[in-house]
Amino acid sequence: MVQPRQKRTATQDIIPPLDLVIFGGSGDLAARKLLPALLIRYQTGELALQTSAQFRIICLGQRPLDRESFHQFLSEKVADHLDPSVAAAWPNFLSCIHYVCLDAASPKDYLALKAAVREDNSVVRIFYLSTPPDLFTGIVENLASAGLVHKNCRLVLEKPLGRDLASARAINAHVQRYFEERQIFRIDHYLGKETVQNLLALRFGNVLFEPLWRREWVSDVQITIAEDIGVGSRAGYYDRTGALRDMLQNHLLQLLCIVAMEPPTSLSPDAVRDEKLKIIKALKPFGPTEIANNVVRGAYRAGMVNGTMTDAYVDEDGVPAGSTTETYVALKAEINSWRWAGVPFFLRTGKRMPERVAEIVVRFRALPHSIFPGVTGAVHPNTLHISLQPDEGLRLRLMAKTPGEGMHLRATELELDFHEAFKTPRM
Repeated sequence: MVQPRQKRTATQDIIPPLDLVIFGGSGDLAARKLLPALLIRYQTGELALQTSAQFRIICLGQRPLDRESFHQFLSEKVADHLDPSVAAAWPNFLSCIHYVCLDAASPKDYLALKAAVREDNSVVRIFYLSTPPDLFTGIVENLASAGLVHKNCRLVLEKPLGRDLASARAINAHVQRYFEERQIFRIDHYLGKETVQNLLALRFGNVLFEPLWRREWVSDVQITIAEDIGVGSRAGYYDRTGALRDMLQNHLLQLLCIVAMEPPTSLSPDAVRDEKLKIIKALKPFGPTEIANNVVRGAYRAGMVNGTMTDAYVDEDGVPAGSTTETYVALKAEINSWRWAGVPFFLRTGKRMPERVAEIVVRFRALPHSIFPGVTGAVHPNTLHISLQPDEGLRLRLMAKTPGEGMHLRATELELDFHEAFKTPRM
């Protein structure tokens, strides 16, 4: 059942008129992540005062479609990704969505975009670049040449920001020629997940964990993002990137930073960034020996998935013959700091895994001495299990005595399901 939109009070900020321009608006990321998330914000109140004339989403793509045809194409593509609690609002939400056929590399196509956006400079204009990073500089230059950049513009750069340090620096330098730093947002969409943001609340809003969140009490930390799908239609992009660049150096590294960082002085972006940076600088460098001993790479082979035969990665459409790109990577990282010295952080991610799961498991050390010799049931170390997807929540494993005579121990869990506890749509 769709809940009625929440009413904003007079004291709440009113969102100014907004044109959200999505490069790659007909692509997978827009259909799977961006538009379903915007629908939730639209339905639950954040865009409650916006009409379709005030709040507009302009999707850009290379398909020669009119608006009605694009709406039909988009509805089919997002159908499996909408939260059931807000799916009924999709037809109304479509009234906010416009479409412009545009080749991002063609300067003349930006004239059509200029005609589609509102010329009033009081309208906030957000350019969301959901494209490969090698298109970033060209898009920014074409936007500026077409006169589409003004002081109320924002530029969102979706990860990855280049392929390596040199390309990232080149992109930043080029973008800053046309946009001020305050206008630029470099994002990792994974950080928008409620459970990821809740890591801050878990760590710094509860005195219970802070005394134990260190090398003396933590045995190891395991961070896993597993996907049950293959590369699908993204082989052209994926083969140039691989699991390490696509997932590990952004999603998993961000999670590691949040788990391991010291308490920031505040929740301001700069304060949180500074503490994350300290963790990155403290990571133990990898030389040839560490790479050989602590890193595993691989690619999925042909096999059965849910009763259907699937291709090996090297046989997928669009994958070059003889490709050595990894679809799975795992490594053991260490942080050279007083808090974490000697504690291994295991990071792993892959496609075509047995199940879709994203989780962080903090394993605490075993008891220094057990007073339960010979009892039925082993005494297991405590673990904190943080589930990011598909089910968001927390589980704390504890040892407890089973009812009845005698000392019989069994591992049991205290569990918090975010969806049940807060009754909110999943992002």
